[in-house]
Amino acid sequence: MLYRRLLSRAAWASGERGALDALTPARVVAAAQEVRSGRTVTLAAPVETLTGPDNPEPAKHRMSGQPGEGASSGLHFARDSFAMNVHGDADSHLDALCHVIYDGTLHGGVSASSVTMGGATALSLDAVGDGIVGRGVLLDVPRLRGVPWLEPGDHVTADDLAAAETAQHARVGEGDLLFVRVGHRRRRTELGAWHAARERAGLHPSALEFLADRRVAVLGGDGNNDTAPSSTEGVDFPVHVLAVHAMGLHLLDYLQFEDLAPVCEAEGRWSFLCVIAPLRLPDATGSPVNPIAVL
Repeated sequence: MLYRRLLSRAAWASGERGALDALTPARVVAAAQEVRSGRTVTLAAPVETLTGPDNPEPAKHRMSGQPGEGASSGLHFARDSFAMNVHGDADSHLDALCHVIYDGTLHGGVSASSVTMGGATALSLDAVGDGIVGRGVLLDVPRLRGVPWLEPGDHVTADDLAAAETAQHARVGEGDLLFVRVGHRRRRTELGAWHAARERAGLHPSALEFLADRRVAVLGGDGNNDTAPSSTEGVDFPVHVLAVHAMGLHLLDYLQFEDLAPVCEAEGRWSFLCVIAPLRLPDATGSPVNPIAVL
């Protein structure tokens, strides 16, 4: 059974930080050597406030003051507030290890009862309060296949990941932050939003063996990382179960690589220093996030 194989192979990553244990201080220092041009590129999409087929609960942004009225003299402040559903199908976000509950437990066998209405008392976002900094590698599967994007329902396999490495002259190593482009954002921009909860491209569950072989620390995608419809009967999000629950991987969903991919192409390299800084939200299951690639 794939779940049990990955659980056994990831037994080393069973602590509070999960697979981030592979991201040692020495590997962070080595990742800094990826900086050559000094160019910075965002991997996040703008937060959306409009309702759409993939965004029925958009973020709410309101101005809490009207500084333009009577602001001709003296000191005034423009003020606003935001509220959002972190784990939606439109906004870029990070999943903490307490996000996935499977058979009554969290990653490492922690009881699901540790997640309460007051927040998560274990494996929460607090584990990455100091951020995640490491060597990022972008594998561009549509580029490999010669298409602008993968169609909803299509799968990225382990063979695709290995072939993308070869085509891009890149190698995913232990402790790396792996980003897999399926072209979700480009398709959405060019064709419009659709019901991504029902149909989307993502990784095939068996592709997680590639990640286990390389002992990656983080997985990020420009979709949900999971394909829909699911390929696994009775489990709607098998990649989330395997990655978060079995392997202790923090996931980043609904990123965007349309800014980064052409820069990597132009510079002839697909690895970079990556800085991920979640919000300091105590006991939370995730956070909106704006990862930055530094080339």
